[in-house]
Amino acid sequence: MTTSVGQPIDRVDGHVKITGAAKYAADYPMDGLAYGVPVQSTIAKGKVLRLDTEAASQAPGVLTVISRANLPKLRQPQNDFGSSTKLGETRPLFADDVIHYAGQYLAFVVADTLERAITAATLVRVEVQEEPPVLSLDSGEQFQPPDDFAKSAYQRGDASAAFASAAHQLRETFSTPVEHHNPMEPSATIAVWQGGKLTLYDATQWVAATRNVVADTLGIARDNVHIISRYVGGGFGCKAFVWPHSLLAAIAARQLRRPVKVALARQHMFTSVGHRGATRQTISLGADAAGKLVAIQHENLTHASTVDDFIERCGVITGFLYDCPNVSLRNTGARVNIATPTPMRAPGETPGLFALESALDELAWKLNIDPIELRLRNYAESDAEKGRPYSSKHLRECYATGMQRFGWTKREGPPGSQRDGRYLIGWGMATATYPGYRSPGAARVRIFSDGRIVVASATQDLGTGTYTTMAQIAADVFGIAPSEIRIELGDSSLPPAPVSGGSMTTASVTPAIKAAAEDAVLKLKLRAIDDANSPLHGLTPDDIVVDGGTLRAKLEGAKTSLTPNRSISFADVLRGANLEKIESEADVAPGEESQKYAIHSFGAQFSEVRVDTDTYEIRVTKHIGVFDIGRVINTKTARSQALSGITMGIGMALFEHTVYDPRHGRVVTNNLADYAMPVNADIGDVDALFVEYPDPAISSVGARGVGEIGITGVAPAIANAIYHATGIRVRDLPITPEKLLGTRLGFDR
Repeated sequence: MTTSVGQPIDRVDGHVKITGAAKYAADYPMDGLAYGVPVQSTIAKGKVLRLDTEAASQAPGVLTVISRANLPKLRQPQNDFGSSTKLGETRPLFADDVIHYAGQYLAFVVADTLERAITAATLVRVEVQEEPPVLSLDSGEQFQPPDDFAKSAYQRGDASAAFASAAHQLRETFSTPVEHHNPMEPSATIAVWQGGKLTLYDATQWVAATRNVVADTLGIARDNVHIISRYVGGGFGCKAFVWPHSLLAAIAARQLRRPVKVALARQHMFTSVGHRGATRQTISLGADAAGKLVAIQHENLTHASTVDDFIERCGVITGFLYDCPNVSLRNTGARVNIATPTPMRAPGETPGLFALESALDELAWKLNIDPIELRLRNYAESDAEKGRPYSSKHLRECYATGMQRFGWTKREGPPGSQRDGRYLIGWGMATATYPGYRSPGAARVRIFSDGRIVVASATQDLGTGTYTTMAQIAADVFGIAPSEIRIELGDSSLPPAPVSGGSMTTASVTPAIKAAAEDAVLKLKLRAIDDANSPLHGLTPDDIVVDGGTLRAKLEGAKTSLTPNRSISFADVLRGANLEKIESEADVAPGEESQKYAIHSFGAQFSEVRVDTDTYEIRVTKHIGVFDIGRVINTKTARSQALSGITMGIGMALFEHTVYDPRHGRVVTNNLADYAMPVNADIGDVDALFVEYPDPAISSVGARGVGEIGITGVAPAIANAIYHATGIRVRDLPITPEKLLGTRLGFDR
């Protein structure tokens, strides 16, 4: 029987996407559709003295203007990731007259056309008492966040004493700016009420949490809220939690008794759905004479808003990545008048690895040890932070494969030694890692008497290929092609699944699909065995195999004399039993192995840069990432995910930086022209490879996620390559030409 798992199968949803048939949240046609537009604060700190909506309310086509003055009574839902009720920020909608950040929603205008709503929103008059905003890490009130996502502080051994007595010491500070997700599809919601029941067509990474938060906020039963999110045009974390626009669409639609659409503009995406907070990290490394680490200290100060505790926890990797007896880390938040941060692709790991892996490269140069050799001397065979062995770790092979493919052994030694005319060439590398997260997940399989097979789960596909990987898992159980299976997802009425974040979708949902499909096959076998007219009558389930959507008797090992024609299709089994369909559902949670082992993915990033000595323009001309992610379900979609992560990492290293007006706290770079991101011309020869070792500890499928590990380690690999090219160590991202121009080259030109 042929298998599709592990093959580069084309996306089963590819045709509907390229033909425009796929409906995203804002694409559903509705009779009587109204349009909502937020009114936002133009200052970052102060108080609303007066909000005058009269002119806006009288404008042509305006149906309602919602503000604090007329907002219906709402409930405050539990803000808890574990209970699937996660808000974007904890401050209730229109809670008071205090302005916490520029872009804060102050009112919501709904009109019969989008143009009229936009115009009317400009007519809302807001009188404010402005105060100087707090925008910098140094001026923000510092606090220790709760341990809801990861440890805020961790210590083993005595890192301070070990560092003080170390033969070699390195202490440096690294910083990363605010960055924004900017998926292709801006966030959008359409709200439709039918009686007391609400349907939301929403661009969300978590249909279950969206249903729960909206229902709890409105004070209605969760069963009366239906979330549909069949296609999502990217998220990277900004669509993981519930933001005000979704609630306002529901509130307005109930008030007006007509559908309401809110489609955020690109400018709204910079203020209204989160971002990656700025960080300043101090890394202290102590090593003995042979380069063995004896102390690691990691101090991180990062942005938080004044209305939520979420921060970028950069020390999440420090406690386990390398073998070191003395480690301390601390993540501290600084409250500033900037909108609330939220998870952004590998939150914590991405900026944390920039600091740690850059510092390790500095130590390697200081000790005159090859950067890979230094990492191997400090290779961690087990997770010292958790006190557990790894379920599967093949980082050494990632290093070796990357070295071979990249040609690392040809790397010339001192900075500036590799040149091509006026171009300086540098090579750098860094380690990549991301946890192997998994949550409970459920799936349903239905096999119909007309031959249809439908697999369903309330998960989401952000463009990552979930439709395809779900089909591949079921297809291999049934012995058919993935294209023969219909996938249903992005619907809160389906069997529950976790957030499409933390790279946990594949690990959480595919085991449930496999279990449900295998149970459906068992039910078919039992029906065929019991049917006196079936060619398989009287056999046992072990005597029957599945191939091509057919049950067939084994040619060997059966209790009776068997021939190849003793077979029956799934559909004929059902028709023989006078059944329209059979159905199986499985709800699968992580097993005890998840408590026995540390489950992580690992990888190695290798980068080549060319620096123009006339302009100091930096180009990434070659980059190779090698990843250990367990079983690879689809080599094509997995590689696509890894390449997209590498591309985002290049953007982080060289381009991305959200700029705020220091006077009023407004986002200056609130569009795709001013917020620089890499385009095709900025991406050189980029490749992604996998060393495939199925991980039995994470699930029966053996697959860990791939969505986030691809970006980890990219920025430090590029920064390390730039140092090798120029002798200039830039510790502040992004690394732009002016940061090199203002520094003397680290060698004689």
